[in-house]
Amino acid sequence: MEALRIVIQVIFIILCIALTVLVLMQEGKSAGLGAISGAAETYWGKNKGRSMEGKLVKITKYLAVGFMALTIILNLNVF
Repeated sequence: MEALRIVIQVIFIILCIALTVLVLMQEGKSAGLGAISGAAETYWGKNKGRSMEGKLVKITKYLAVGFMALTIILNLNVF
């Protein structure tokens, strides 16, 4: 059982590093720029899922769920 805990901890560390890198790769969102950009925002809003930024957001969501699940599993102390 101790070997399984070590494997889960290694996966957890890799997931933490990947999540940190993905968050740092994403563009910052400022509140004031939405009103200034106007029509350009509607084009990018429609195609956001297909853009690199959209993919980064989706991957970040999945990694965040994995992070939370592994955190709960590691804190159960069943291993």
